[in-house]
Amino acid sequence: MTDILLEPDLLTDFDPRQITLEGATKVVHTAGKGPAVIVMTEMPGISPHVARFARWVRDAGFTVYMPSLFGKDGAVPGEDEAAGVFRHACVSAEFRAFGAGASSPVTVWLRALARLAHEECGGPGVGAIGMCFTGNFALTMMLEPSVLAPVVSQPSLPLDDPGGLEISAGDLATISKRLEAEDLTVMAYRFAGDSYCRAERFAAYAAALGDRFVGRVLPDAAANTGPKPPFFEKFVTTPHSVVTVHLIDEAGQPTLAARDEILGFFTQRLGG
Repeated sequence: MTDILLEPDLLTDFDPRQITLEGATKVVHTAGKGPAVIVMTEMPGISPHVARFARWVRDAGFTVYMPSLFGKDGAVPGEDEAAGVFRHACVSAEFRAFGAGASSPVTVWLRALARLAHEECGGPGVGAIGMCFTGNFALTMMLEPSVLAPVVSQPSLPLDDPGGLEISAGDLATISKRLEAEDLTVMAYRFAGDSYCRAERFAAYAAALGDRFVGRVLPDAAANTGPKPPFFEKFVTTPHSVVTVHLIDEAGQPTLAARDEILGFFTQRLGG
């Protein structure tokens, strides 16, 4: 039997909108009703696994905004094509793949998207989740006051510094003060043996944010070991993607519990 998550997803249950903010236009796939949650894709793009997670968010009572940041939306690219997407993102002016202590420029656009989403959907504020290459973006987006529920999943940048943080010191200090002033928290997830998001990175977050940073470390044995997309089979050789490729969609599984905790976090902060 064919695994539908390894076949292209046409995303027909999402509305692809051309949204222009901060002088740049991007496609944003939207679906659902309720407070807004911005779902930022992992490498190498909006895959069927990422879309599945976005649907879970939608079905939990939220309006999903899923921006196209790289790759071909809905595709399951082959090894070479996916590697090309990764290489292009690494040299793109929108992202800071290397070097700690700086925020990716694309987060300015994403903060504007959060403002727009809040205006369109109402409610107390907006949730955001970043994964892998976009992992830290949800934290940087807290410079936008409407963002109340940030989730940082296996943040992989900067690629050249396991203990580095992909955010400027000034932005981090501003966000730390906001977390304290508004009694907010940042949820974060990784696998224990993840080679792209190591223990040093979570330690750096904890040192900077204190108990406002709630880090969850899942055992490697909790990761899905079944068939994976070509990019993951070749390049992601350790457990990595907590709520997408390495999630086991079965009751009692730690990855499914992590998904449920994230959805509960959005509900607690936003309503839904």
